[in-house]
Amino acid sequence: MFTGITEAVAKIESLQRADNGGRLRVSLAGAADIAREIKLGDSISVNGCCLTVAECGADHFSADLSGETLRRTAFGEMKAGGVVNLERPLAAGARIGGHFVQGHVDDIARVTRLFPEGAGWWLSVRVPEDLRRYVAEKGSIAIDGISLTVARCQEGIADIAIIPLTYENTSISAMVPNDAVNLECDILAKYVESLLKARKGRAVSHLTISRLVEEGF
Repeated sequence: MFTGITEAVAKIESLQRADNGGRLRVSLAGAADIAREIKLGDSISVNGCCLTVAECGADHFSADLSGETLRRTAFGEMKAGGVVNLERPLAAGARIGGHFVQGHVDDIARVTRLFPEGAGWWLSVRVPEDLRRYVAEKGSIAIDGISLTVARCQEGIADIAIIPLTYENTSISAMVPNDAVNLECDILAKYVESLLKARKGRAVSHLTISRLVEEGF
């Protein structure tokens, strides 16, 4: 479980892809805290995708990518030299600064624009049609692992106001139109939908007051 608060921005050293999976190697230069504590088997969020550390050294780590991960995330399009956001899992007792992020990417979204407004920026992404029902004005969303608040969503385009600190300390500053980004919708919205579906599909009860009396209630 993560919070969507990026700890460090790192560079991809290599990304090997095959039909059934791949391997990602990320440099930890400039991410001293993570480099010092990371170990084999740890979970780590890389651009919002929860990965397992399969190999690590003093200045890098590697993770295996399943075929499903390559199909459902932007790793299928990324290359060596690209920047990624890193976050370690939420520690017990820590403050939650963003929102609950599982690291289970729902799908790829596309950047439509990124432009400055005053000291901040506006980021707009096109949300896949089957995920638009989970995106709500003032609701939470994770884009490349960054916890963000949707300012408005119209015709499948989610507009997000980006403060200078977020712009300067995440991969957002490197985004350009048509870039693929990892999208994870708010887990609360998905659970609410699942519960409502279960309730709607539940069989109608034939229990009546008379039956309750007969049974001694």
